[in-house]
Amino acid sequence: MPVPDVYSAELSEYVLAAGLELLRRERPDVMYLSLTDYIQHTHPPGDPVATRFYAMLDRYFDAIDREGAVLGITGDHGMNAKVKADGTPNVVYLAPILDSIVGPGRFRVILPITDPYVVHHGALGSFATVHLERAADVAAVMARLRGTPGVAGAWDRAEGCARFELPPDRVGDVIVVGDRGTVLGKSPDEHDLSRLTEPLRSHGGITEETVPFIINRPLSPAYAARNGDLRNFDMFDHLLNGVE
Repeated sequence: MPVPDVYSAELSEYVLAAGLELLRRERPDVMYLSLTDYIQHTHPPGDPVATRFYAMLDRYFDAIDREGAVLGITGDHGMNAKVKADGTPNVVYLAPILDSIVGPGRFRVILPITDPYVVHHGALGSFATVHLERAADVAAVMARLRGTPGVAGAWDRAEGCARFELPPDRVGDVIVVGDRGTVLGKSPDEHDLSRLTEPLRSHGGITEETVPFIINRPLSPAYAARNGDLRNFDMFDHLLNGVE
């Protein structure tokens, strides 16, 4: 089976097909299959392309279940449309705002979503951190950002890291989060949006925190009582230690 293009539904199917074959042939104790989110970025729920994709997932999940495996299904983030009424990306560009507050060259915007997959999202997500040259500018920057349409919130490093459980030594002076319909960018000339062929769908904000958490076996009552707050990164613990 040839390796499909990264911008395709077939790549996720390739991973599932390989995983099912490995399960049948090797019977591994633990297996982790990571799919792409290309379809979710380009096709909303209910779209025929999305429906065919989820039907494909269901067929493989059924086959894995029939092999007797304990199966867990979760995601790393949710997804929302981030577009204006005319279908163009709804972006708050942070650099022009920061230029007007602290001056050019006195800050650095970090967008964690930045990666090579520009067709997915053009490096536009709803989370950003800002490193400032002067600590004295933090309060003014937060006040301005909190009053900016499309911004859901802005926090200093201590507040933001506590709120989002982040490591303070890897985060800027200010944390910024966009709302449900807004992404955050640096400046228009730093984002290649020419390859976005579908209305932008992206993630990174508070509104994309909810994800599926599905296990094909019941959890033991004692384990469930101790671990009621489901978090996606706890999936392995649930599968290995919580299933009856």
